[in-house]
Amino acid sequence: MKSIQSRLLIMLIIFIIFPYFLSVLLIYGYTKKNVEQYELASSHDQMQEVSDHLEQYFHDMIQLPYILYRNPDLFRISNNNFENSTYSNPLAIEKALKTFYLMRREIRQVRYYIAKEKNSITVYNAMISTRKHQPDLLNSIQNLVNSDQNFMIEPPHQIENYNDAAIIPQSDKTMVLTIHHKVVDVLSNELLGIITIDIDMDEYARISDRLIQGGDESVFVIDSDGFIIYAGDQDLIGKPIPADLQSQINKEDIYSDDGDIILSKTLSEPLKQWKLVKITPSEFLFNEVRQTARTNIIVGVGVVFLGLLMVVIISYKITRPIKLLSRKVRRIEGENMDVDVPFDDQREDEIGHLEKHIKGMMDRINLHIEREYKLEIENRKNQFKALKSQVNPHFLYNSLQSIGAVALRSNSPDVYKYVTSLSRMMRYSIRADQWVTVRSEVDYIKAYLELQMERFRTRLSYSIDIDETILDIIVPSMILQPLVENFFKHCYEEGVYDAHLHIYGEIREEHLYLVVENNGPSITDVELKRLREKIYTPGDEGTDSHEHIGLKNIHDRLVLNYGPRAGIELDTKRGQGFSVRLMIPLLAKEDETHESSVGG
Repeated sequence: MKSIQSRLLIMLIIFIIFPYFLSVLLIYGYTKKNVEQYELASSHDQMQEVSDHLEQYFHDMIQLPYILYRNPDLFRISNNNFENSTYSNPLAIEKALKTFYLMRREIRQVRYYIAKEKNSITVYNAMISTRKHQPDLLNSIQNLVNSDQNFMIEPPHQIENYNDAAIIPQSDKTMVLTIHHKVVDVLSNELLGIITIDIDMDEYARISDRLIQGGDESVFVIDSDGFIIYAGDQDLIGKPIPADLQSQINKEDIYSDDGDIILSKTLSEPLKQWKLVKITPSEFLFNEVRQTARTNIIVGVGVVFLGLLMVVIISYKITRPIKLLSRKVRRIEGENMDVDVPFDDQREDEIGHLEKHIKGMMDRINLHIEREYKLEIENRKNQFKALKSQVNPHFLYNSLQSIGAVALRSNSPDVYKYVTSLSRMMRYSIRADQWVTVRSEVDYIKAYLELQMERFRTRLSYSIDIDETILDIIVPSMILQPLVENFFKHCYEEGVYDAHLHIYGEIREEHLYLVVENNGPSITDVELKRLREKIYTPGDEGTDSHEHIGLKNIHDRLVLNYGPRAGIELDTKRGQGFSVRLMIPLLAKEDETHESSVGG
């Protein structure tokens, strides 16, 4: 046999702990999915914004050399010999190159290469170097020279001293991105020179780092040749993209094998076929969700602990007295009824009431055993005498009349009225198996209603509409009272005090119809169907349930006395109450006389 304590523990696990942890898992999965969708949408928006900024930034840097087209001295030098150009102004050229250098703070070095003379001039730290002859320079950028493009971007590399000028210190190890831009004659499309710009990575690194929201995320900018233009890991910048990262980027699925989320966006002009890649570890993405789940688990452990503590307290405060009571009951099992068990009848709780009732029950059982033992010894006839000594109903009725007379002498008319009603009911109940008039049945109902009004101390809403021609018809007794009693059971005893009880009768098509209905609680169609099946099922085929036994008894009595045309009909009044209609066939004159003589 399972103890109450173990059952409480099982109930705690089934109804509290298990649903709690199940809800934690469901909430974690739902939250994880929502966070993932939100982060993906947010990351896509950020990728679009950052890509637009990168494209705009490099567009501005690529278009920057076009400003030099406005300087006529540079074009004259490019078309003519530097020394032989009578229109050239060396100071103006140096000023123009310095101004161009100072236009953007990220420019670290500028080189201007004159294709006709194969000489170059560099600007570093706003200082102009001497010209240097570099006949093989175009070979290193032959792809740019032979292409239709006006520019070429080299992957990041350490800054170079283009002219071996003393103005660039050897300690400068800055990583720069190089942009080569062709200077051409607009009319003839002849190559005049090359503008080379070295820029540091601070600006476009700052733009790229906008994608990073936590230290565990990483972002890559990869050019069309597979070189890393920018990465959070400085050692990867300027190098080819690793094969494993390349394979992950090429996958259509955004999830990598280790659960990381990889988002890739292909940039447009002027960074054609460049890619912006963001990698977000799943640990970082779902960190807050996991923290919430851990918090819920910790709270759940606390709930379990409190639950166990509650079980201990309940076990000590409640189950322990129950166990003691169980031990006391076991001591009086079998033939040990005479054992003096110390029941504690001084407690004021439920256990005290149980012990008090058990003690009283034991006293009554012992008294009954002693009485039965003595009666068995003396004579069995004494049992019949004891049965005959029970109070006669007529004696009780006469006693109620005497009490009513005392009430009148004591100026208590209400007491007399209710005692009179009760005495009429007692007299009527004595004839419970006889035939009565409808008038007698109605009088009994009125007496019953008077007592119920006094019981509930509220004004009872009821009406009885039965014609005088119906009141003298003979019917079986006690066929309306159970229906009225059901009205109080299902309305007043359940707190529905505004329900109206209506009792009426009519004669139609050689049948007497007595109807008891109310506008209180109703039942569903399924319940009505089940109720009808129970009532209309013969007694020997029905169930042993005592539910609705009053309705079934009325129906069986009517069928027994009047045949299959009699009985009761049930209706829910379309969900607005409940109605019971008794159908009693009107008998022929001789049958009425016969039944009246039988009933009299």
